[in-house]
Amino acid sequence: MNTDVVTLERHIAARPETVFSFFAESDKWLAWMGKDGEFAFEPGGAYRISVRGDNVAEGRFIEIDPPDRIVFTWGWAEGGMPPPPGSTTVEIALERVGEGTLLRLAHHGLSSPEACAAQAEGWTHYIRRLVAWAEGGDPGADDWV
Repeated sequence: MNTDVVTLERHIAARPETVFSFFAESDKWLAWMGKDGEFAFEPGGAYRISVRGDNVAEGRFIEIDPPDRIVFTWGWAEGGMPPPPGSTTVEIALERVGEGTLLRLAHHGLSSPEACAAQAEGWTHYIRRLVAWAEGGDPGADDWV
């Protein structure tokens, strides 16, 4: 088992273009993750998201290939949690499956099994919210905020 990566897969009853928009439009991103944030959706562009409480994530977009793939660095700038900004990489791949999408998330470069567990818990929570929005639902208020 690889201890420095978290992987998740989810089938989503929405087209890849719809799912991709939740990674490429500020309002849609903040619907599923975060209270507020700033995004420069272009390769090399920075983002900063107030995710929950005092926890602020920062990173840069590395690759944006609509509607198939988005890659960005990830880390916590505020809140005292590892990993630090820019030290890990998140890859999102979206594959058309019939009328839906298979989302594959891989979060690389985590420093310990504990860091993997924390990030897996976070991504599971937030991807569940993204799936609800992308499928036309409303997951309600984020109980982590």
